[in-house]
Amino acid sequence: MNKIDANYYPYPSQRMTTFAKKGMVATSQPLAAQAGLDIMKKGGNAIDAAIATAACLTVVEPTSNGIGGDAFALVWTKGELHGLNASGYSPAGISIEKLKDRGFDEIPKYGWIPVTVPGAPAAWVELSERFGQLPLAEVLQPAIDYAKEGYPISPVLGKMWERAYQHYQSSLNGEEFKAWFETFAPNGRAPKIGEVWFSAGHAETLEKIAETRGAAFYRGEIAEQIVEHSNRHGGYMTKDDLANYKPTWVKPIHVNYRGYEVWEIPPNGQGLIALLALNTLKGYTFHQEDSVDKYHKQIEAIKLAFADGQTYITEQEKMSVKVEELLSDEYADLRRAQIQEEAILPEAGTPPKGGTVYLATADAEGNMVSFIQSNYMGFGSGIVIPGTGIGMQNRGHNFSFDPHHDNCLEGKKRTFHTIIPGFLTKGNQAIGPFGVMGGFMQPQGHVQVIMNTIDAHLNPQSTLDAPRWQWMEGKKIIVEPHFPPHFAQALQRKGHHVSFTLDSTPFGRGQIIWRDAETGVLQGGTEFRTDGAIAAW
Repeated sequence: MNKIDANYYPYPSQRMTTFAKKGMVATSQPLAAQAGLDIMKKGGNAIDAAIATAACLTVVEPTSNGIGGDAFALVWTKGELHGLNASGYSPAGISIEKLKDRGFDEIPKYGWIPVTVPGAPAAWVELSERFGQLPLAEVLQPAIDYAKEGYPISPVLGKMWERAYQHYQSSLNGEEFKAWFETFAPNGRAPKIGEVWFSAGHAETLEKIAETRGAAFYRGEIAEQIVEHSNRHGGYMTKDDLANYKPTWVKPIHVNYRGYEVWEIPPNGQGLIALLALNTLKGYTFHQEDSVDKYHKQIEAIKLAFADGQTYITEQEKMSVKVEELLSDEYADLRRAQIQEEAILPEAGTPPKGGTVYLATADAEGNMVSFIQSNYMGFGSGIVIPGTGIGMQNRGHNFSFDPHHDNCLEGKKRTFHTIIPGFLTKGNQAIGPFGVMGGFMQPQGHVQVIMNTIDAHLNPQSTLDAPRWQWMEGKKIIVEPHFPPHFAQALQRKGHHVSFTLDSTPFGRGQIIWRDAETGVLQGGTEFRTDGAIAAW
């Protein structure tokens, strides 16, 4: 795929692949993409651009991420791929027993109980210190400016903001949620499309993170504000929980799919699910670019992969099976044998022993970054630290309340995590970063992106524009309006319960940058399902 086919399919976006030579940033907000490119033009590399874009996204797309969220990154530099896990752990003092004593029979979605230590600010610092070329303060300045001066609300952002406001207005009634409405609905409503919104508190927080290289957030004034709010409203977050946090550099995991290496962050992320599905699917030969057989087997492979992922994925050292066992060819053969001509209800196997934001950046030196960060479920927990603009994530909701489950809630533990960056290589050469944000759609989106690219030979934009499906549960499948009706009908005859939906939100929002190994030319695709944009140089 050093020379990617330039096939063009007239899917709804009608966009063409973007080409550039010196640099490229692809993400879901034009202002953030441009901020990353501006940092590159000032002498920064792809890593600096990724940090600048990510920080900007906390301001210009707060419906999907924030300073109080988590992040993961795959960084290609000097011929090597590095993985960064900047997901936070649960407070050390929380436990299933304590929550049961307080009357909980499950982990709630909102409030302080599901809040885990934020990893995003630490990710920015870690990436800057290890690979960045410009001072962190300079890299964060565009985000600070947008928070301080404001920006006009874009179309999809406005739609998501209004939807979140309506939901939170009916769901968040306690005093602990007051700051959310003061910050994100300052006029008693969500900001409208085209209206200018700003957050002075957000700007001040970013300035403190920049000035102290994150210390204020984890060990200083901001940490004290976080802990004070937690204490006042029944949370478990302590100064030690914040002060002891540090992201972890990890070895990315991969499978070989038709001669290409597909890379993901290892558990606690759900990237393993995408690899499990691809490892199963590589045993098939699909003779037609689009066929009911391809869709059926994709869906069945994803179902089996999710059954395994939701049974086993947690912190890697606490999994009852090893990643290598799950990704073995022997186990892939066993799972493939379970796929029949009719839809099945998936169950976890026993291997042989042996609304998130996404961005991609690339520069002229060959550095490339696949980066993702999120608060989870849109704005997250509904908790905002007063006066700071910091919306806290609710990742703890993914913990199991079953003490015998691999992913059971424990103190100082990282939960099963939905956000996953992807990366593609071939023959020790970087092809590039890709990602599809959107909860449990993400590994399903990764599988569809990889197969559209490798099996169907589509260019980055056509790959993203192609109609998507999503497995929901059991035999239930939803598909987009432009999904071919005859394939939907054929899948129905195979036992799938297929329904069309007019809402594009469930199908994820992706970005891709591929690099030609011979010429260095960059090819980018962005998402028509969001306010997607590519800034190129």
